[in-house]
Amino acid sequence: MHPSPIVLLSPAIACALGDGRESVREALFSGRSPGMRYSDTYSPGRTLMLGHADTPLPSLESLDDLPRAQRSRNNALLLATFAQIESVFRERARSIPAHRIAVILGTSTSGIGESEAAVRVFHQTQRLPEEFHYSQQELGSPARMLAERLGCTGPTYSVSTACTSSAKALVSGARLLRAGLADLVIAGGVDTLTRFTVAGFASLEAISEAPCLPFSANRCGINIGEAAALFLMRRQTGEDEHAVTLAGWGETSDGYHISAPDPEGTGATNAILEAMTRAGCSVDDVGYINLHGTATHHNDAMESRVVSRLFPHCPVSSTKPLTGHTLGAAGALEAVLTWLTLTDSAHRLPPHLWDGIQDPDNPSLVLVAPESRAATSVRAALSLSFAFGGSNTALLLKRT
Repeated sequence: MHPSPIVLLSPAIACALGDGRESVREALFSGRSPGMRYSDTYSPGRTLMLGHADTPLPSLESLDDLPRAQRSRNNALLLATFAQIESVFRERARSIPAHRIAVILGTSTSGIGESEAAVRVFHQTQRLPEEFHYSQQELGSPARMLAERLGCTGPTYSVSTACTSSAKALVSGARLLRAGLADLVIAGGVDTLTRFTVAGFASLEAISEAPCLPFSANRCGINIGEAAALFLMRRQTGEDEHAVTLAGWGETSDGYHISAPDPEGTGATNAILEAMTRAGCSVDDVGYINLHGTATHHNDAMESRVVSRLFPHCPVSSTKPLTGHTLGAAGALEAVLTWLTLTDSAHRLPPHLWDGIQDPDNPSLVLVAPESRAATSVRAALSLSFAFGGSNTALLLKRT
């Protein structure tokens, strides 16, 4: 018997494009991102283009109903974003036992921002501030906090595999549903801006001060951003006749280098092919691809080779110039943007923003021009995520 499709219900999203599905939808297809702006808040003395989520957040002091160990800006953004779908969750969860509801989230920063602030205080006073708790920075904090707040007692954990983290969280949720270990899953990711991540990528000389230029000959690095993106996931039922499903996924790990991808993209290729095989899709079925597209030399070179070889005629774009690279949240964020593409009644496609200067060393791609539309509605789309250590994840979303 063929397993039931996994439905992606009611995404919640907060990022540089905006707050909520509809505001993000309009900003995405217009190619205008209000949260992409210059700042030196996270890089004192150096102004950088960063992707800010301008979602109003509860103050840490107002989160007095949370244990001190769970009070962080990261968790505040998670809560503010989850509020977009909380009523839908409550309705869906009403008839499901708490132990059958799972919470799986991807993150790479968690509450490290609170640790940064505490260390600065320590250097000045030789004492850590009273409001600081070491567990604020634990990677499991977001999933644990949300599950405890909602009373969910099913499988609860965080995934932290750098830039594939939240894509793998969605895969993990699908596997729990397929295995019969959960009936409803909250899955996605959250990462917030911190000095730690900005300084880390700067030390790798992978930061662009200006807007990033994926696949351009002039590309020189990433713009870091912040985001939260969440889905409710469940097995398909009769009421999900026109739903978007996570029809296929592929995961590989080539372990080529600690930070650089395999130039030939063997692992990336295998992840894509695995996703398509699991979904029962051919190359011609895929109407759009959301690229990882970081605007770093090595990643873009590898990805252009892989995608041009497998999908020479498919429209593609990187949305990172509109959101920044949101690290552990990127996979889920771009899955939501792909979901918005599949459900757009006007058949609009996310534009690829760059300077139009092709790198002669890389094969060309069918990059989506601003205000482009597909001839017919896109029925299947890929979202690609690649990470340090050779972690590769491909998600294939499909409209039923």
